[in-house]
Amino acid sequence: MNPVYQKWVLLGVLTLTWGSSFILIKQGLLVYTPMEVGALRLCVAGLALVFFGVRSFKHIPKKLIPWVIAGGGMGNFIPMFLFPLAQQHVSSSMAAILDSLVPMFVLLFGFLFFGARGRLWQVVGVIIGFSGAALLVGVDTGGGQGDVFHSLLIILATAFYGMNGLIINRYLSGIPSFKLSAAVFTIWFGPSLIILGLTGFFSTFTGTPAQWEGLGYVAILGLVGTALAMILFYKLLQLTSALFASMVTYLIPIVAVMWGVLDGERLEWSHAFGGTLILLGVYLIQRKPSRMPETDIAPLPKDITQQIVKDNKNDDSTETAKTQFFSTPSSNQCPE
Repeated sequence: MNPVYQKWVLLGVLTLTWGSSFILIKQGLLVYTPMEVGALRLCVAGLALVFFGVRSFKHIPKKLIPWVIAGGGMGNFIPMFLFPLAQQHVSSSMAAILDSLVPMFVLLFGFLFFGARGRLWQVVGVIIGFSGAALLVGVDTGGGQGDVFHSLLIILATAFYGMNGLIINRYLSGIPSFKLSAAVFTIWFGPSLIILGLTGFFSTFTGTPAQWEGLGYVAILGLVGTALAMILFYKLLQLTSALFASMVTYLIPIVAVMWGVLDGERLEWSHAFGGTLILLGVYLIQRKPSRMPETDIAPLPKDITQQIVKDNKNDDSTETAKTQFFSTPSSNQCPE
């Protein structure tokens, strides 16, 4: 598929997939504890990918393994527990709206830790976006109790997502998306299985209809909303940039709010106003400059780049797009 259209197709599929994840977490929590939901989600994804993950390590240079572990921990492990913990007291709709803060953290952490240079309207966008989040923190939506602490857990999860996006875009963009995803979930499969055992799941699961139904929701969450979605997300990151890929959070609330309303969650004008501020901030962050900016991020060291190319030169699935955090594709790469 033409890369011009491929990135938009990937963005749409991710929007539908991740937009439905919040309601699946909510349904899983009706039967299981937050730690069980998170661990089950990761174990299902790990089981689906572990066979491929073991074989994928030979395609990853040893110098990059620490970044694979760190990125996977921040983007695929910790948030999987933070969201169920938060959604005990925060509705699925509100969780999705707060999740839209990811691009703000991409910009903020890019500036603080990766030497990226933001523009004035992007800084304004961050301020507006965080202002919208401040309005929403602790607000009751009928489906949750509007707890401030648990709202902050979601914001913490979005911060981890933002850092993960930057790590992938900076250090791991030369690794095929499927191999990268498989390796990440293989690494974190063991810790997830240990946590699942510590929750007492294996001694309390008796196979009741409710337990099987809840397990079905979590299985869909693990296979589609985690394993498949992260493969597509990594591919999108490699095909475009961290900021473009994080734009998925601009659209996720639309799907999530739809599911929330269908499930009886109440939305007020204050929620719409706060969400609008966040999305306005995202728009400003994503806004195109009038001309191509200078390179913001230093490239990978030459030896690492050469090793990646050597390891994957015969792999048809290798994505070699090298993008910058705040670069904008030229007119022949991005439709108007």
